[in-house]
Parts: sequence; structure tokens; C-alpha cells
Amino acid sequence: MNESMRGTRLGSSSYEVDKGIRVPVRLTTYMCSHNHQMTFPFYADAEEVPDTWTCECGDVAVRLGATIPIQEPPRRPRTHYEILRERRSEAELRALLAERLDVMRHGSSQRTA
Repeated sequence: MNESMRGTRLGSSSYEVDKGIRVPVRLTTYMCSHNHQMTFPFYADAEEVPDTWTCECGDVAVRLGATIPIQEPPRRPRTHYEILRERRSEAELRALLAERLDVMRHGSSQRTA
């Protein structure tokens, strides 16, 4: 066995010295509606720091001092009937319904090609 390896536990510790370079950081605090407060370090020269963060409770936390624009509620999906009403008038819809009912009652034998 190599003399330099004698008495060491392989893989359990590192003998490298990391003289990591310290970068300036800015502590940013977020608070949710349940008064949970979280503080995170961000690089001091960061171009963008998020205004919102997801809290541990699942709520949206807002950065202290940030102004969040009020978001309008999401649009609900329109039904097929609402879309149809945008394209046709009530009279047109009644005429179409009568025509389709007539076709269903008397079968397709009355249709001409």
C-alpha cells in the first residue's frame, strides 16, 4: 500500500483546501399573509430579485418593500353555448334547432344530394 494512504479512510474526508471567494450578498425578506417570514441571500449585484416567493405553507409571500400589481382573476372557460350565442342570434338558433329536429324525426331519407 502506498505510504501516503496509510491510516486514512478513503472517501470519507477531503484534504483539499477550498479558499472560496466570498461574494457580497443582500438579504431579502419575504412575508406571506399568515405572517411567515423568510429571509434569503441574493447576490448584491443581482439584476432581478423576485417580488414573490412561495411560502412553506403554500401561500404567496411578498418581498418587503415590493409593490405587487393587483392581478385580475383568471378568465373562466366559455361554454360551447356562450360561443354559439356570440356567432348567431336567438332566431337563427331556433331555426337551426327546428331544422335539425326535423332531420332527426324523419331520417336522412328526405335530404337531397
